[in-house]
Amino acid sequence: MNNLQVIENKILDITQLDISVSRWHFFEKKIVFTNGVFDLIHPGHIDYLAHAKDLGDILIVGVNTDKSVKTLGKGASRPINNEYARSLIIAALHFVDVVVLFDEETPYNLIKKIQPDVLVKGSDYKPEEIVGYDIVKANGGEIATLEFLPGYSTTSIEKKIKDAK
Repeated sequence: MNNLQVIENKILDITQLDISVSRWHFFEKKIVFTNGVFDLIHPGHIDYLAHAKDLGDILIVGVNTDKSVKTLGKGASRPINNEYARSLIIAALHFVDVVVLFDEETPYNLIKKIQPDVLVKGSDYKPEEIVGYDIVKANGGEIATLEFLPGYSTTSIEKKIKDAK
């Protein structure tokens, strides 16, 4: 198996995810879940995901499909990279165990299916505002909000590119 195949094998569909999650729950692995668009990967994303992995054994990253990005109001030009490219980049990070695409505006149904032990979002959210808070709290799980690495955001990168024209 070549390196690209190894990375692609970390991108699971819902059925594959169900099987893996069942196994991890059986072996009492601490599952961490986070999600995002991850359009233009920057050091802020790397820092955030690395810290999310520190919170458990298995890091599952939900990535919005192209269709769901369009419903988020990020602008007509988004996503810049398609869902395969965004998933592949996130899966290439050694500390990310699984990437799964989700088609809804929020990952609520995905969180319900995974039943993570830790739900992670950025510190721009209050814990009780995080989608899936109710699911994770009802199962005795943790909600973690992580600080962003100052000076990095996809919006600021997009603005720099537009200003450079």
